[in-house]
Amino acid sequence: VNMMAPPIILLKDGTENKQGKQQIVSNINACQVVADSVRTTLGPRGMDKLIVDSKGQTTISNDGATILKLLDIVFPAAVVMCDIAKSQDAEVGDGTTSVVVLAAELLKRSKPFIEDGVHPQLLIRAYSKAAQEAVRYLDSLAVKIEGEAALREMLVKCAMTTLSSKLVSAEREHFANMCVDAVNVLDERLPLNMIGMKRVAGGSLLESRLVRGIAFQKAFSYAGFEMQPKTYARPLIALLNIELELKAEKENAEMRIASVEEFQKIVDAEWNILYDKLKKIHESGAKIVLSKLPIGDVATQWFADRDMFCAGRIPQEDLDRTMAACGGSILTTVSQIEKSVLGECEKFYEQQVGSERYNFFEGCKKAQACTILLRGGAEQFIAETERSLHDAIMIVRRAKKNDSIVAGGGAIDMELSKHLRDKAKDIAGKEQFFWQAFARSFEIIPQQLCYNAGIDATDVLNKLRHKHAKGEKWAGIDIHVEDVRDNMLGCIWEPSLVKKNALISAVEATCLVLSIDQTIKAPRTPSGGTLPGFPQ
Repeated sequence: VNMMAPPIILLKDGTENKQGKQQIVSNINACQVVADSVRTTLGPRGMDKLIVDSKGQTTISNDGATILKLLDIVFPAAVVMCDIAKSQDAEVGDGTTSVVVLAAELLKRSKPFIEDGVHPQLLIRAYSKAAQEAVRYLDSLAVKIEGEAALREMLVKCAMTTLSSKLVSAEREHFANMCVDAVNVLDERLPLNMIGMKRVAGGSLLESRLVRGIAFQKAFSYAGFEMQPKTYARPLIALLNIELELKAEKENAEMRIASVEEFQKIVDAEWNILYDKLKKIHESGAKIVLSKLPIGDVATQWFADRDMFCAGRIPQEDLDRTMAACGGSILTTVSQIEKSVLGECEKFYEQQVGSERYNFFEGCKKAQACTILLRGGAEQFIAETERSLHDAIMIVRRAKKNDSIVAGGGAIDMELSKHLRDKAKDIAGKEQFFWQAFARSFEIIPQQLCYNAGIDATDVLNKLRHKHAKGEKWAGIDIHVEDVRDNMLGCIWEPSLVKKNALISAVEATCLVLSIDQTIKAPRTPSGGTLPGFPQ
């Protein structure tokens, strides 16, 4: 063979090409790094992360998905970790940190096998089988909750478990009840966008409240507004998409006017058009007029004289929510306005919240919408509370749809681990090792909970293994007493769906990363839009 044969160049100069075993190992290491960035946020003693993005906006968060969204991950394989967190967030709402930590641990346990030359497909096959077994066992363990009162209690406890790892954990009972009430207001489809969240800076956290109905910030208003009444009982509400203002005649039409009278007619015509609209609205019996477009001062004054309330320039989503709650429809013309297209509610009032005035609509006719007013000191703090409540609300929705729960705090993870370990003993050949690695991976959740709380992890894990081996299947960690106990009795509950989804996503991600054995990255070329000589 001619040793001097020139190398065959297939790819453009500068293309990065990694392949083989090294590639898989480096992908695994990258995923570890991603997991390390959210690892410490797990659990009631978890820390928060402060992220400053490229625009200089600061976010303080404890939510795995939020953190990973804000990290600009460029390593191709590690983006997978980001995606499973997002999918967990979209599907269940909570457990985003757990899913990333679990996937990273699975990969870490696979690394020695890969380095010893095991074919990745063998691992993938074993993991898929083990995952199916784990899901089957998880379903058999889940506890169903029966009865109305028990259900509500269960929902509150699930919400409290979620909130215990967030910034608002001190007030978690207050907020858990608020979330459950909010979800109970909705109809059976449980649409999320019918729960509005409004942040008002100032005040204490405990001043946050749930409005069974709609609340939004008072819109911009003109003179004459002060004379309008601020409370109504059983008013009819007109929702418009019309501008009620005088328009100055500056249309590019040329008007030739022979006398002052003609000009006066033109001006009058304009006023009459406006007054006609206002009369129609008044005659329909509406007491409250809300419009997406501005309502001018003439109209405001006219409404005030007739004891009607109006507000213009209301954001579309608030208008939509009002429509959903109070009935009626959004009108673009007033020519056919009548009672059937108006909404109504029990009571309308305006009230000062913090430094803003808010309009409240309560006791709505079709009421399946509600608003949570969040109070608190710093802007970032309120934003984080909003994210935490979002998680809790998602959990309550999920738990309400399928009412089975498992014990959190690492209890379910240890039980799955034990079950898979027992299962592995019946498997011949080297697949047994893969099952054992898979089973060991679940221990990362209780272990991480201990690390974050500064408890001796080895000690606690030994106790947990011992208890689970004796058959106490709900033994888990209770961080608050820093010891092992029965978490089913301790009311640390989460919907079984959270765990199930986390498990499936984590295994999928692991298999995906293990099955990539080559990355080809095209060089960034000047023709790609960046000019030569400029930093890429």
